[in-house]
Amino acid sequence: MPEILHEESSSSSSASAAAATAGDFKLNLFGKYEVGKLLGCGAFAKVYHARDIRTRQSVAIKTVSKQKILKGGFTAHVKREISIMRRLRHPHIVHLHEVLATKTKIYFVMEFAKGGELFAKVSKGRFSEDLSRRYFQQLISAIDYCHSRGVYHRDLKLENLLLDENWDLKVTDFGLSAVSDQIRPDGFLHTLCGTPAYVAPEILEKKGYDGAKVDIWSCGIILFVLNAGYLPFSDSNLMAMYRKIYKGEFRCPKWTSHGLKLLLTRLLDTNPQTRISIEQIRNDPWFRKGFKEVKSQLDDEFQFKNFDTNQDGKFLNAFHIISLSSGVNLTGLLNCLGGRDKVDVERFVSMEPPERITRRIEEVAKSEGMRVTGNNGAAVRVEGQNGNFVLVAEINRLTEKLVIVEVKEREIGAGPERGIWKQKFKPQLSGFFYKHDGQISSS
Repeated sequence: MPEILHEESSSSSSASAAAATAGDFKLNLFGKYEVGKLLGCGAFAKVYHARDIRTRQSVAIKTVSKQKILKGGFTAHVKREISIMRRLRHPHIVHLHEVLATKTKIYFVMEFAKGGELFAKVSKGRFSEDLSRRYFQQLISAIDYCHSRGVYHRDLKLENLLLDENWDLKVTDFGLSAVSDQIRPDGFLHTLCGTPAYVAPEILEKKGYDGAKVDIWSCGIILFVLNAGYLPFSDSNLMAMYRKIYKGEFRCPKWTSHGLKLLLTRLLDTNPQTRISIEQIRNDPWFRKGFKEVKSQLDDEFQFKNFDTNQDGKFLNAFHIISLSSGVNLTGLLNCLGGRDKVDVERFVSMEPPERITRRIEEVAKSEGMRVTGNNGAAVRVEGQNGNFVLVAEINRLTEKLVIVEVKEREIGAGPERGIWKQKFKPQLSGFFYKHDGQISSS
């Protein structure tokens, strides 16, 4: 871990991930995973280091008690967390591999971040400005990606930022996240949530808030701590700390550069209307230094399994759904996902070059106000502005003259009017369909 300044003796929390790596794997889960050391625990969940039996790859498994969720009234939160994590595929966001369930527990199988919490590293001493910038750039890249898909984290803090084996940042814990569908008619979110030291002042006002702007405030707190080694607003008395946050008065340490001070002032602006936006952050001179853009993955595959067990623990039935298919249903808890988050698959044969087909799909998407998030000439991905619609078209060579086009369409929470592919895209591509007589109609 380079460029940590004023390093002290290591804390016990920083050793958890490393210790788990060498731990014994004793418990077998569904014949798929060997479960090892406990990495951390909260009020409703425990996280374990585990290993895929087939690939020997390390994973993290979060176990959640259904009983505690039901008693605590957090069913909707768990449903939302699963739905959100399924739609996020970014290099700086912890990847959800699959979800497993029994009658009593839910298991989130996630990417294992070998480097542990970023908080543990900062607790040893502040970071250099260059290292602070690097992690802030990765954080903004991830949060920008979330916001573009209508997802607002709402609990960004150092404890929810992990490091992988290459010391790259990974955002985790979307349990308090909100989606754009939750925005009320007044244009704001209203649920009070977050961690006191990272909470934005407008949340304290209880008048509604912009999810993107509160995430930006939390990013500002994180950047300040990375550079300074301590919180900008801190007090042993919670109400006194809230007063400091509301006033927005803080002082940067003497080693802070002028460019960083200016950026922190704009990030920690108590007025959300004048607070810096993600786009403005990306154009900030201090932020731009050495910045390298990262791309999210075109492929959006996800595995979801549901297991019902009897008292002896034997499997009564198991449903294996691949690539975001329909029928997802965690017994008695997640049934609202079943059928409403469905993938429709359609294939057609064409004599047109793959590049022309993907170009036409891109043209239709843009004309409908959708975003093209990937196009390599042989595959194209399209998303709706709020992330509730995804279309992926993959083209493979069938013969020397023919190609087969596979279109996968996913609409989250769509009603009877679902079928954007059939209504918007298919009519514009019908001229490319191969006919039995070997001819294609004019486009």
